[in-house]
Amino acid sequence: MLKGLGNLANLPGMLKQAQEMGGKMQQLGEQLKEKRVTGSSGGGMVEVEANGIGEVLAVRLDPSLVEKQDQELLEDLLPAAINAAQQKAKALNAEMMQELTGGLNLPGLGDALGSLTGEDPPAG
Repeated sequence: MLKGLGNLANLPGMLKQAQEMGGKMQQLGEQLKEKRVTGSSGGGMVEVEANGIGEVLAVRLDPSLVEKQDQELLEDLLPAAINAAQQKAKALNAEMMQELTGGLNLPGLGDALGSLTGEDPPAG
């Protein structure tokens, strides 16, 4: 008899588990879209709000920064605040992924979430 075919008896159970995990991953993606993180730069002069998958939702500028009309400073502070918000989103994404998987490091699971949300997988 061929070795390894014993797992075929488990195939329906494995498929069911995969479907359940897929549903949980989709639910996690939706939850991440509802979560909010904020990144800032320039001592809080620029704040960027993003959701848990890293999409930028809002940008707030300190009025004094706008009054100065310093384009170069704004061009420096905006990317820094956006990057800070996206880093927080990635950390939140990884944290929620760990909760979903019970702390297991499952290769490819982040890629699966990325495909469900349309975003790159979390760093980690």
